[in-house]
Amino acid sequence: MDYSFKHSQYVMHKETGVVVPVYIPSGVDADLAESLLHDNVEALLPCVDNPAAIWLSVDGESNGADIAQRLSGKTGISITVAPTNRGKLQSIMHGVYHLTQQQSYRYLAVIDQDGDHFGNEMLNFIRTGEYITQKRGDPRVIVLGHRRSLHRPMGLLRGELEELADRVLLDMLMYHAGVTGRPLPLEYVLTLGEVPDFHSGYKLFDRATAQAVFLSPTNQSGVSDRCYYHHAVEAVVVVEALESGAYLGAVTRSTLNEQPISTFGLYNRVQLVADKIIWPARRLAIPPPFIAQWLANHIPPLLLNTLVPEGKDELEQIRKTVLDTLNDEQDGQYDEVLHPLFV
Repeated sequence: MDYSFKHSQYVMHKETGVVVPVYIPSGVDADLAESLLHDNVEALLPCVDNPAAIWLSVDGESNGADIAQRLSGKTGISITVAPTNRGKLQSIMHGVYHLTQQQSYRYLAVIDQDGDHFGNEMLNFIRTGEYITQKRGDPRVIVLGHRRSLHRPMGLLRGELEELADRVLLDMLMYHAGVTGRPLPLEYVLTLGEVPDFHSGYKLFDRATAQAVFLSPTNQSGVSDRCYYHHAVEAVVVVEALESGAYLGAVTRSTLNEQPISTFGLYNRVQLVADKIIWPARRLAIPPPFIAQWLANHIPPLLLNTLVPEGKDELEQIRKTVLDTLNDEQDGQYDEVLHPLFV
């Protein structure tokens, strides 16, 4: 079987490149961030024969370029630095561009910097990619790193908000599949959970899919740079991979029992989560009434509602921001989200 350990290990060592987007702004503990990034790189180095196959792609000179330079000097990994900060998507694009110029890699992995995405698990991503492509006779694939829990590593608030974005994105993809007549393949995903972990920061792409997603002309669908490059990154990656013809797969990945470092607190949470829904809704031409109903479907089961009134209020602000944007209005009046009487 060509998805064996030995074969997949060869593919990982010889035919796989890695992009780690780096963003270490002021307000983040730089010493801790450097320590975690160094640990991340050390875990990745045994996965590839050539350290230069690992690219740190820094989003703005003032956001970690010095740290990336030190790591490169110590380990021989590659770095690229964008002159200005534009968002995680820009970082990945730059890294993928340099990787594809460097060598004809079969697979490209994109792995977050935060010490919570483990290089020693990349072999399972490769084996999953090889299994799917060989079973189907088609090299196009995207493999999601599926977390066992969203809440334990990220906390209740962020876990709940990410679950909402995942559930609505799944609805959008199903709707789009029905409209276009192209069924959505989920057979390699749903055994790990009822909703794919779309917003995981650990993904693997075959070369052609990575080029289609990150090197093709962008499709912002009328949203702001902030929405597209900063907030909706994981949705952009998933949607464009599927639209380019990639098959969806997933493999379980480990996380720490808490997030060691995060820039989540630097963002406007309401706009961040709303944008994860707004861009794919625009890109896939989803009618706003469907988005409104899906939000009404998925908000009541969230445990965040039990934090009264703050949890309910935040979910309502997200819903209103999404619907106001998609309906091109401000302060729109929407039907109240109904919650069941009994549970």
